[in-house]
Amino acid sequence: MKNSRLWRYQFIISSVFLAVFSAITFNPRISLTEENEPHWGYGGAANPTQWGELSEEFQSCELGRNQSPVDVSIVEEAEPIEIEFDYQPSKAQVIDNGHTIEALYEPGNFLRVDKEVFELIQFHFHTPSEHGVENRTSAMELHLVHRNEAGKLAVVGVLMDPGEENSVIASIWDAIPKNTEATQGNSITINIADLLPDDRTFITYDGSLTIPPCTEEVRWKLFLEPIELSLEQIENFESIHPYNARPLQPLNGRIIEIHEGN
Repeated sequence: MKNSRLWRYQFIISSVFLAVFSAITFNPRISLTEENEPHWGYGGAANPTQWGELSEEFQSCELGRNQSPVDVSIVEEAEPIEIEFDYQPSKAQVIDNGHTIEALYEPGNFLRVDKEVFELIQFHFHTPSEHGVENRTSAMELHLVHRNEAGKLAVVGVLMDPGEENSVIASIWDAIPKNTEATQGNSITINIADLLPDDRTFITYDGSLTIPPCTEEVRWKLFLEPIELSLEQIENFESIHPYNARPLQPLNGRIIEIHEGN
């Protein structure tokens, strides 16, 4: 395999993945944000540069060597891998966890990578995008969080840029609880496959959660083609969460591989 500049593949925007989970029942699924964890955020004294100081459980945020997100600039051509997105129309519970809009998915949707099977647990959003492609960011980023039976995590990232209105995003936004104190979300039925790009070319690397506790050994798969949503839809999200993106983290010698899509 040889190093090659990402622009040689003529892809302009990236995508992303990250997260962690427990529990296998739907109503409710486990949220990324635990109720009793120390307060953290994206500004003030609890901003990302301070996460590692907030709790011993958050030390990976400061000391970890394989952190996410990263900028995708130099990649290596990789051997083909078998990847299948076995998604179908399913119920999801839309909540505002205080850090992002999150949808907790019912069981039955899977990511298959070679012979490994990961179940989709939840998805959530960041603005602006957390990952970059040659130092370019997108308006938003979608993270699809999966877990296998051994507890290993795989996150699929999808960049989101301004364009046409997105009907799937519209249904998710319509389900956002109006009461910020609500403990139960609103249920919708969607097929998350409708939020994947047409070009399935993606990069892979070993990273971490992009939120505390910044757990490592997360397998990232990041699509290089963005999907579209309208500027109004972006602004609607920003009116609730104006900024919820962790800064880029150093690669520290990690290899980013590119895989041609179908």
